[in-house]
Amino acid sequence: MARLQPVRGTHDLLPEQARAFRRVADAARGVAERYGYHEMATPIFEFSEVFKRTLGDTSDIVTKEMYTFADRSGAEITLRPEGTAGVARAVISGGLAQHMPLKYFYAGPMFRYERPQKGRLRQFHQIGVELLGVAEPLGDIEAIALGAATLDALGVSGQVTLELNTLGNAASRAAYRELLVDYFEARRGELSRDSLDRLARNPLRILDSKNPGDRAAIAGAPTLGDSLDAESADFFASVRDGLDRLGIAYAVNPRLVRGLDYYCHTAFEFTTDALGAQGAVIAGGRYDGLVGQMGGPETPGVGWAGGIERLSMLAGAPEPPPRPIALIPIGPRAEAETLVLADRLRRAGFAIELGYRGNLSRRLSRADRVNARAAVILGEDELARDMATVRDLDSGAQDEVPLAALADRLAGLS
Repeated sequence: MARLQPVRGTHDLLPEQARAFRRVADAARGVAERYGYHEMATPIFEFSEVFKRTLGDTSDIVTKEMYTFADRSGAEITLRPEGTAGVARAVISGGLAQHMPLKYFYAGPMFRYERPQKGRLRQFHQIGVELLGVAEPLGDIEAIALGAATLDALGVSGQVTLELNTLGNAASRAAYRELLVDYFEARRGELSRDSLDRLARNPLRILDSKNPGDRAAIAGAPTLGDSLDAESADFFASVRDGLDRLGIAYAVNPRLVRGLDYYCHTAFEFTTDALGAQGAVIAGGRYDGLVGQMGGPETPGVGWAGGIERLSMLAGAPEPPPRPIALIPIGPRAEAETLVLADRLRRAGFAIELGYRGNLSRRLSRADRVNARAAVILGEDELARDMATVRDLDSGAQDEVPLAALADRLAGLS
């Protein structure tokens, strides 16, 4: 029989990595709460139409990367590849549009069938925020500031750069699309097959291509800034002014785009080169057309998502968990009494490890393996006197302590 292994592109979150992931999510959750965002969770699978409507039938995610299957009723279901579409669907199906503005935080697994790479697996994990119902530049500023504050809470601000661009309004993007089509049509022979397909369907997506030939052609392409109308330019100026007032440094990257039609105005990424190749750890933007495209009321929105894997690698090893106290009973009566004592000490806030079996030496060895701070030894003689022996496992010193004073004695250990 073949040895069972995790599916390629997935892995187990063992305790140390689980702590690292929890640190990222808890830091983001705490910052989001200070900004007035409330946590929500959508199902990890949705009807496939949720993502096909939002990500586009021609996107790589839909055509190549989604985990899609028919359930027993024959319905086409997809494991969520990103979080925003599910949040927008929840706003529509839950009739929440009347409660604008809506401010949500989420954290959880996402799924994409792509080549596993450092910091991005087929099951990966994200934190994210969505602000719906705010059309003003203030919403963009707040979302970016929340991302910057999250990175600061994780202690990684010095390792990231905020890249910023504007996608303009619909009129600006339409004008830019014409410029882009004219430019790439004159260079069809330099484009990959995928980019030729995008040229007919959504030319802005060509700018995201990683193909070396495409990159060479992209280098001379016009930028969206060449097509901005006054409204779009003013919106972007307001966003930059707000970030300047908050002291949030940024670099304008005219090649930073989003290919889908519902994106507009601000696009941003917090990037790092500390993990090898430069990559985004948080990416977001404004998506005023999304909810309307999904069949809901026209609703402005802005948000971002961050990769927990990459953020946890950037933040380094987490603090170790609190060192436990090992309870070591000797004899049948002590076994029974230790069970009650362990419950009492846990309720008092101590992390307790029970010595399940073996003689004193074996149980002390286990206490060392779990990095216990102290061992509480209970034998028949100690119980007869309502005492316990407390051994400091760092210094080796030990003394007897009345059971009634045991919690105070343990609390005194540094």
